[in-house]
Amino acid sequence: MPANGIRFGYWMPVFGGWLRNVEDEQMEASWSYTSRLAKRSEQLGFDLSLIAELNLNDIKGVNAPSLDAWSTAAALAAVTETLELMVAVRPTFHQPALLAKQAANIDHISNGRLALNVVSSWWEQEARMYGVHFEQHDDRYARTSEWLDVINGVWSEPNFSHEGRYYKTEGTVLEPKPVRKPRPTLYAGGESEAAKNLIAQKCDAYVMHGDSPEHVAAKIADMRERRERFGLEPMQFGIAGYAFTRETEGEVRKEIDRITDVKQNAKGYANYEQWLSGTQLEKKMSIEEYSVSNRGLRSGLTGTPQQVQDRIGEFERAGVNLLLLQFSPQLEEMERFSETVMQPAHTA
Repeated sequence: MPANGIRFGYWMPVFGGWLRNVEDEQMEASWSYTSRLAKRSEQLGFDLSLIAELNLNDIKGVNAPSLDAWSTAAALAAVTETLELMVAVRPTFHQPALLAKQAANIDHISNGRLALNVVSSWWEQEARMYGVHFEQHDDRYARTSEWLDVINGVWSEPNFSHEGRYYKTEGTVLEPKPVRKPRPTLYAGGESEAAKNLIAQKCDAYVMHGDSPEHVAAKIADMRERRERFGLEPMQFGIAGYAFTRETEGEVRKEIDRITDVKQNAKGYANYEQWLSGTQLEKKMSIEEYSVSNRGLRSGLTGTPQQVQDRIGEFERAGVNLLLLQFSPQLEEMERFSETVMQPAHTA
């Protein structure tokens, strides 16, 4: 049974879903659906929403709709009250001082509920389409490191000047500063040495793709050790997962079979292969894992309510503070998850 220490977050369906084999998940990529979902999620007890940033749709295919992360986040900030908005940001697509200004303004609109998910770009095709320079893996992390220095500088200092390899600012004034102190939380994920060292040194929270509690515990131990080397305060840890509950194991198996049937629809497979070639993942991913984004099924958050509650308890004991969940169809499955998993946990 999960304790109240775990926060429940979810991915905002800015791509119209998470299942590469199911063409219509009944969760359109639209402001109408997104705003309705955000408001309802607060009532259901969810703490956070991750708003991903891609200008192309890597799940449903490049010609499918995808919502802009930052304008969506600003609008959601104005129509929600308690939800933390973790907005993905890719340094290669945003000048740091300008993004810091934009983020500070959204933080004020939300009264201190903005957080950043710092992501190093991986999709070369998208970069070419949008006229953005695409860098090799470790070069992207070098840029991200300097980008974070500028962000922190303009958020914290009255006048900030910086001259580095990638960015130069002169006496930058950014007012008003963010509401959230000491700054909006910086989340980031990555599995290369360059990524892990950067995150341990310059971010506040480490977020992981779906995986078992055992593997997650080892990753957390590794990141805690890196963090201690820099003499910094403990980090937060989040894990992604695809989630649903059913009353019987037979119903669970039927739903798993439905979402992992790669023969249904595979428009995004070329994008998936390109993503794999541009990353340095610790494990080879299977064709079944192609079906659900972010290795969501590896977390094992599918099953009967008791099985899912037990699994969440395992993640909490491994050191996880935050679950970043995907559902399909989003609203209906979040309703069920809240009723069968979250509410019983909070009353136990």
